[in-house]
Amino acid sequence: MAVMNFAAQAVTTTENLAQNDVLAVRNAFLKYNIDEQAKLLAKMPISEAIAVLHECPLRHVQTLLDLLDEINEHVRMRHLASGLGLICSEAEPAGHYLKNSVFSHVRERIGWIVGLALLGIVSGLIISHYEDTLSQLVLLAIYMPVIAAAGGNTGSQAATLVVRALAMEEIRCRDWVAVMWKEFRVAVVIAAVLAVVIVGRVMMFSDSTVLPIGMDLHDIALAIGMAISLQVVLSTTIGGVLPMVARACQLDPAVLVSPVLASVVDITGMMIYFTTVNWMLGLA
Repeated sequence: MAVMNFAAQAVTTTENLAQNDVLAVRNAFLKYNIDEQAKLLAKMPISEAIAVLHECPLRHVQTLLDLLDEINEHVRMRHLASGLGLICSEAEPAGHYLKNSVFSHVRERIGWIVGLALLGIVSGLIISHYEDTLSQLVLLAIYMPVIAAAGGNTGSQAATLVVRALAMEEIRCRDWVAVMWKEFRVAVVIAAVLAVVIVGRVMMFSDSTVLPIGMDLHDIALAIGMAISLQVVLSTTIGGVLPMVARACQLDPAVLVSPVLASVVDITGMMIYFTTVNWMLGLA
């Protein structure tokens, strides 16, 4: 056991293993029995564990992954399998897609879907709270789906890129500040372009004759453009950081990110939209 601890510490403290070092660690790793190897994999950093497993026979790797699953290291097993290319997504059940039972696929997805569907009621409560705003300016209702779609699309793009970068070991959880700063800058540029497009759309294709007295179409367009800009910046930033939060909590980012992001975008989108429009247009 003391030798095992020494081997684990040696692997943990090594940032980048050269090929010769990997082979040496692989040889030492294979000297332990299969149960000890599984326990060692549970303690090793993921990147180093993947490097060692790359040098092991595929059948042996599959046996180790099965053992990790049996000792309740399900998340670690999926991370390793994803890094080794044995599954294409961390949300994909282990094994062949068509051979896995329907229940195994449902089990991977149903929990978050049901919980977040119930959370979606909050969006309806927000809309009902601002019913007076919509009754004063019906034009706002036309652009509610645009706000939600823009936030969802930009957030999903950022999340997909970060999930891929995590799977490829290009970034780690400790890089969350750098990721957030980068996605924020990307979001600002996208938001500015999208705001110009939406303001132009409102100005050119909206009928100013049906507006309430005292309302100016230019002001309405700017308010909608500002709301969509804030939503895009927030959604993109959250989409970039959320996969890293999931990984840090030992959850599968591909399972968690999409449904959580959709619910967050719906709730924050309606809040940002109505709050911004009320403030800029002076509505009740």
